[in-house]
Amino acid sequence: MAKTYLQGTYKIDNFKYFVGPPPSLYKQFQILYPKIMEENPNYKNRSVAIVIRDGKILMERLCYKDANNGKEFFSVPGGGIEEGETPEQTVLRELKEECGLDGTIVKPLAVIYSHGRKEYSFEVAVPDDQQAITGYDPEEAGSENPPLREVVWKSLNEISEKDRAFLFSYGLIQVQNFYQTIVGWGDEISYPELK
Repeated sequence: MAKTYLQGTYKIDNFKYFVGPPPSLYKQFQILYPKIMEENPNYKNRSVAIVIRDGKILMERLCYKDANNGKEFFSVPGGGIEEGETPEQTVLRELKEECGLDGTIVKPLAVIYSHGRKEYSFEVAVPDDQQAITGYDPEEAGSENPPLREVVWKSLNEISEKDRAFLFSYGLIQVQNFYQTIVGWGDEISYPELK
């Protein structure tokens, strides 16, 4: 099993295991990386879902008018953790709101420290008979131009280099079959052109 830095105790296949830096190292981690560990009150911690069906990843086409020069990009379903919610509850709620899917957590994948917040990622399974729909983001209710434009299934070769980098940071390499796919890419060095 790959190591992640998502803290907590999880029970999978009747085995309990602790995910994250051992408690003895956690204090040292805070000392070494205080800015990473410091939470920013302007940003909510988030949870995101990695959902796979037939080798494709569930993605959302988004466009924030005031950010990113209004350019569209793809991301995975997810959103802010509300007061009193666990990261696990959040990821399932966000998946239902944004994509109309009822999910079950397969396993935690990673936690990223970004912009003074934590972003938890989970591999989530959804029933084969459910179809993803473009839902809504309650935080954008009443917006003339909501950022969530479309929900689609995409294979890795249909996703930009930049969007793939974010997927890998969320732990995609730990999802069954993606590790083998990535190893099969070979050892050739490549790098996208900077724009």
